[in-house]
Amino acid sequence: MPASADVSEHQPESILGTANLFPQRISRLPILLLNVHENCNCRCVMCDIWQREDGRELDLARLAGQRESIQRLGVRQVVLTGGEPLLHRNFEGLCLFLRDCGVRTTLLTTGLLLAKRAEIVSSLIDEIIVSLDGPEEVHDQVRRVKGAFHLIETGVHEIRKRQPALSIHARSTVQKANHACLRQTVASARRLSFDSISFLAADVTSQAFNRQLIWPGARQGQVVLTPSEVQILEREIEALIEENAADIDVRYIVESREKLRHLVRRFREQLGELPPSAPLCNAPWVSTVMEVDGSIRPCFFHDKVGNALDSSLEEAVNGERALEFRASLNVEDDPTCQRCVCSLNYKGGLDTDS
Repeated sequence: MPASADVSEHQPESILGTANLFPQRISRLPILLLNVHENCNCRCVMCDIWQREDGRELDLARLAGQRESIQRLGVRQVVLTGGEPLLHRNFEGLCLFLRDCGVRTTLLTTGLLLAKRAEIVSSLIDEIIVSLDGPEEVHDQVRRVKGAFHLIETGVHEIRKRQPALSIHARSTVQKANHACLRQTVASARRLSFDSISFLAADVTSQAFNRQLIWPGARQGQVVLTPSEVQILEREIEALIEENAADIDVRYIVESREKLRHLVRRFREQLGELPPSAPLCNAPWVSTVMEVDGSIRPCFFHDKVGNALDSSLEEAVNGERALEFRASLNVEDDPTCQRCVCSLNYKGGLDTDS
């Protein structure tokens, strides 16, 4: 899956309990996530995006038509996601437009094209988050791309050569293939000179990431952990906490001890050993996801609530369906939220109208 949703200070503490305490009309939208390209250059077992055949990409001319709306909404951060954003044929033009809008730009990437796009990325991107699934052999196995780890290494080196101070972070999706090697993953992140690393549990219960249907049990079994594997993960996390306490304290490992231990709970929930519990999240009130066709989602996991193709972004996020969704959403009780693996807890302040 793409490294995705938790993009403000990576994992700040939550400010929300039940989300429907807030007014529903959005006048300020700090974070905009743009699905830049629908295809991907990896073939990960935990994601179906790579199976798309049409390869649609975000139309830059249509996005440029949203300039005034982006500015009126006070967008502070744009996150480029996909698929693989670096596959976009006019990636430089896209970045130049966003730079002209005065927003901070974060790139979520597999890292395979960083070396080829190093000049553009180093000059026009403010932050990079790269998917890292383990030490070299494990990462290549998960990505099902020979030499994927080496391509990341080369790409990060090329970026550092041009822009040493650029923030480059790793994001690791924990699943069956890498649950026993979190400490090796941290060591690999250091080898690749990442500024930090964060972990999240693999999503197997939603229709996000190009799943036409929720995966059946057999497919989920390729990703989720067995009870014995959950015990291995639990021991691995405790060893990680003990051996890397300093990294946690300075947030080289982004998650707190509590959040690292919560990864184990997520897999126990997937096994039915514990009831699912929603993270505290305010994503639908402070961010939105725009897909390549203009569709608007409150987050990666909820259904579409509008379309900005023939209207402004401002109108789309405040359309009837979007207002109804936010008015009815109680994060704590919502089944989709209860199974969320990557929430967004934004602390920058809310500015919404009744």
